[in-house]
Amino acid sequence: MIFFAILIFVGEKGHLWHGFCYIIYGKRNMIRAPKTHVLLCDDDVNVSTVLADYLRERGYEVLTAANGEDGLAKLTADRCDICLMDADMPQYNGFDALSDLRKTSNQLPVIMLMESDTLSEIHRAYELGCDDYMVKPLSIEILICKIEAILRRFRPSAGSQETEFDLGGMHFDSVHQTVGGQHLSARENDLLLMLCQNMNMLVDRHLILRTLWQADNHFAARSLCVYVNHLRCFLTGTGIQIVSVHGRGYKLINSKSS
Repeated sequence: MIFFAILIFVGEKGHLWHGFCYIIYGKRNMIRAPKTHVLLCDDDVNVSTVLADYLRERGYEVLTAANGEDGLAKLTADRCDICLMDADMPQYNGFDALSDLRKTSNQLPVIMLMESDTLSEIHRAYELGCDDYMVKPLSIEILICKIEAILRRFRPSAGSQETEFDLGGMHFDSVHQTVGGQHLSARENDLLLMLCQNMNMLVDRHLILRTLWQADNHFAARSLCVYVNHLRCFLTGTGIQIVSVHGRGYKLINSKSS
């Protein structure tokens, strides 16, 4: 049995954050979030360090920034799935950073971390384009629920509901599990269908593994690579390619139309 306790106290801003503990029976029972890349932008080093450490314990990849300008630079240079933005940073604050971010990206979800829950502050955050907000001191469990709820709306899911596709002149029938008259295994069929339903879109590798393999580990990832290579053999000569995006996932594209 493993006893794992986290007590969170915050310094400079005088906030007492949640203290909580978990009793975990063995590592296999630990629930870890998908590998989501989070940018945490907060000038309070104590808050940022504690929150980042806890998010990493839950399986997230976390980048930190100490001000809005640094945060926007990291959003440009690195892959991020969601941003946690402190509204009350000095000088170039979270509202300024959000306003500038929305001039270049309307897609990245942003949760504002606010000192005040006044209607004017909340209205300003939404008007500038935030997706949700939380008022400090934070409940980290609720924050994670909000992160996952927002990302469910942004991750590719069902996509198109079509079951038949023209792949460069080769007919793919997912109901009968055939492509170009050749029979596909159930998993080959499901993987090709998932890619076709999100044609020209990046399909996250972790999403594929959780959906089709019901596992997200090294062995499942190796198996996925094998099935991708099987499908590439079926698609040879069609102009349809399965492109690997390193560290992220796969994209089905028509190379002849690009």
